[in-house]
Amino acid sequence: MKSSKTQAEAHLVIEYCPGCRWLLRSSWMAQEVLTTFETEIEQVSLRPCKTEAGRFRITLGEQLIWCRKRNGGFPEIKILKQSIRDCIAPQKDLGHSDSKGTG
Repeated sequence: MKSSKTQAEAHLVIEYCPGCRWLLRSSWMAQEVLTTFETEIEQVSLRPCKTEAGRFRITLGEQLIWCRKRNGGFPEIKILKQSIRDCIAPQKDLGHSDSKGTG
């Protein structure tokens, strides 16, 4: 049985600036991701960045999923979940996070 992702790739890291007090935001996002991808993600790590003020990055294995500076802010949880899903479980239905507005 061949898996498209290794265990390392199923390791999500949320790197945040402790000086900016982003631990709570980071832990909430970790909880949301673990709840949604409980069988697909091996682990989520919270990593305080002590070398770069204002840093907020999310990586899945070696792949950069989100960078606050590059993307111009924090991700909406819906967008974050869709980005992670597209990498590790493209066929996974995200329920209301996949709903498209009408009109």
